Amino acid sequence: MKKAEATRLNILEKAFELIYVKGYQTTSVDDIIATTEVTKGAFYYHFKNKDEMGVAIINELLKPSLTTSFIDPLLNDSDPLDAIYNLIYNLLIDNEFLKVEYGCPASNLTHEMTPWNADFHHALNDLTQQWIKTMAGAIENGKRNGHVRTNVDPLQATMFVMSGYWGIRNFGKLENSKKVYFPFLKELRNYLDSLR
Repeated sequence: MKKAEATRLNILEKAFELIYVKGYQTTSVDDIIATTEVTKGAFYYHFKNKDEMGVAIINELLKPSLTTSFIDPLLNDSDPLDAIYNLIYNLLIDNEFLKVEYGCPASNLTHEMTPWNADFHHALNDLTQQWIKTMAGAIENGKRNGHVRTNVDPLQATMFVMSGYWGIRNFGKLENSKKVYFPFLKELRNYLDSLR
């Protein structure tokens, strides 16, 4: 990796860590520069402004992470209902990066940025639509291979599961405890079993 590429990636990674903890709007360019130890000139060499950097975080860090953590697990299991449960369990309980006290990074940015920034809206919507499409596709495949009842609406089930995930992340954030995740996971298991 060339030095300029490494510097750009370092800015994105450190800025994302700051934003995840503090929020996008309360993280300044000066905060990012102090954390990354690059000059203001180096920051503006790579990004026209903070918003361009924020969209780059979504496209270059969150989207690849979504593919690895949220998409691939749904593609590699013949039983999509087990795959969905295991995925959500892992994201809530086992994933070491996603901290209960900070919530879901994509959800946080959606709440904070999409009402007033079209670029964030489009980038986050693309990311979310990818997850929706993959989960709904996995459920559709499950209908074909006999793991899911034929009368289940894949999009409807997907939206229910995803809404629950985003919602319980916020409860976890409020309580600052993973304890709130366990009743949700139990009911998620019941719901998914009802789709068989």
